[in-house]
Amino acid sequence: MNIKIRAYTETDIPQMIAIWNEVVEQGVAFPQLDMLDEKTGPIFFSSQTYCGVAEDSDSGQVLGLYILHPNNEGRCGHICNASYAVSAPIRGLHIGEKLVLDCMEQGKVHGFRILQFNAVVRTNIHARHLYERLGFEPLGIIPGGFLMKDGHYEDICPYYHLL
Repeated sequence: MNIKIRAYTETDIPQMIAIWNEVVEQGVAFPQLDMLDEKTGPIFFSSQTYCGVAEDSDSGQVLGLYILHPNNEGRCGHICNASYAVSAPIRGLHIGEKLVLDCMEQGKVHGFRILQFNAVVRTNIHARHLYERLGFEPLGIIPGGFLMKDGHYEDICPYYHLL
């Protein structure tokens, strides 16, 4: 497996939708409730500042993705936000780390100064360990900030990193 992170193209969208929906369906990480489809997916991805994909250069398969966009506007428009998704069968192979590192570089390229994660679910241990290993600073805990798929509320842990 030879992983390359690159900008998405329109031909990647069906695979991106499948990976995104996998995370939404699991209901333990993304705040979205609605699945993307062939109509909403292209609109969603094209509305981002940047979308990167992790492609296996050997097979051409998209294995993961990220979206990058402003976290706010105006006087806070220099802060960006991102979300990451890796296909479940290949999690644990450090593809997420490659996506985060590329996202940090793209954040700088697009003029952002800070990358902030608003809602990292407290029980998402693998993501939290990755962010902390990469130098992201935790901002505290928001009790019960995330509605899990099973109906209970879980704490969220915002993070930031100066770009």
